[in-house]
Amino acid sequence: MGCTLVIDTSYGSTVGVVGHEPIVETDSRTHVEKLQVNIARAVKEAGYAPRDIETVIVGTGPAPFTGLRAGIVAAKALAFATGAELIGHDVLAPQAQWNLIRRGKAGTLGDQKTRRVLTLAVNDARRKQLYFALYESPLGSDGTDDAGNAGTAARALIAMDIDYPASIAERVNAAVREVAAMTNGEIVVDVVGHGAAKYADALHGIECLGDVTDESVFDQGRQGVEIFAADATLAHAHDPQAPVEPLYLRRPDAEVPAPLKHVLGHEGAGRKD
Repeated sequence: MGCTLVIDTSYGSTVGVVGHEPIVETDSRTHVEKLQVNIARAVKEAGYAPRDIETVIVGTGPAPFTGLRAGIVAAKALAFATGAELIGHDVLAPQAQWNLIRRGKAGTLGDQKTRRVLTLAVNDARRKQLYFALYESPLGSDGTDDAGNAGTAARALIAMDIDYPASIAERVNAAVREVAAMTNGEIVVDVVGHGAAKYADALHGIECLGDVTDESVFDQGRQGVEIFAADATLAHAHDPQAPVEPLYLRRPDAEVPAPLKHVLGHEGAGRKD
């Protein structure tokens, strides 16, 4: 029987076979260099060989450029070499599933008939910004479906974007007011993901703020890999033709100079629109 391999480099790197503890590298200076070694090690320690890999699921961000690109390239190369199915998935949507599972296990989810828990999923974008999306996930009262698994896909109230934390708080407040106008009961917004604690002061501008948790789904070990894989598989079933491409959400820094410099006495080339 084959295995499902999960690779993510949106924050450090996580490599794991579903059903087993992943290998996590948090040092941003070395995690890319260790990626190939960790892939081979994770597959071997799970009792498989490369030929046994049936599916490769890779995190597509949003995240900064260099590390994210390395993970996606590695996943594509491995899928090509082994013939495995390749699935890409963003790293924000599964945060909503994990957050409700987290609250369910802690007994703090409450009655969803009178309380709506929204998840502001974030990832540190550096330069004093956050990648983010605001989700409402239709799970059961304990954070899972009837089978005890992550339920249907999270619904985005604010689509994935990048912004400054203070502006994010304003946008979340506006979205919550719209939700509140159409429903009764309490609304709570949990902030979940890397960067939540770093920008906690600005994020406290969220009027219905609940928990601020500076962890990602990939910080949850084996369970986190399983949640991510399940969410990715569900999204793939809904859109099997979705491209496996990195989500940067930020315009590239490089720009064509104008005018271009003269070289060896030749006239400079003009900029093309």
